[in-house]
Amino acid sequence: MLSYQLQNAIKDLDKLISLSLEDIDDIKEANHNPQFDRLSIKQEKITSFEQKKAMIDHEISKLMNAQPEKALNDLLDDQEHQELESLKIHLSRLRDVNQQYAKMVLSVGAFYNSLLEKVVPTQMQGYQSVVSNEASFLELRV
Repeated sequence: MLSYQLQNAIKDLDKLISLSLEDIDDIKEANHNPQFDRLSIKQEKITSFEQKKAMIDHEISKLMNAQPEKALNDLLDDQEHQELESLKIHLSRLRDVNQQYAKMVLSVGAFYNSLLEKVVPTQMQGYQSVVSNEASFLELRV
């Protein structure tokens, strides 16, 4: 049962990595709609992974409670050890891909915010940003 849950959790991580890589490609091309379309799929995979992770934790806990005198390394077979190591590698890869994506999102967001500030200048009034009186979409020079 543990091996089955580990394999399925790894599949979920593979899909999340793939979706995030697609997001990176789309943000480079300024294709924003496909990214928004994938949000529900990504949320579904995250929920699925969290459920599988809970089952993995439960299975490991059962093994450790059944034989408390043994270390976890002694309770798992070679295949389960390999799958746990693969799970760690996939989680690390997902973190790296998501960090790369986050940097791109922040850069694009900063670009759009600076562009918006140039088109519609705002001023801070306390903690609120309000459109200044100088804002104009059309400037006439004579």
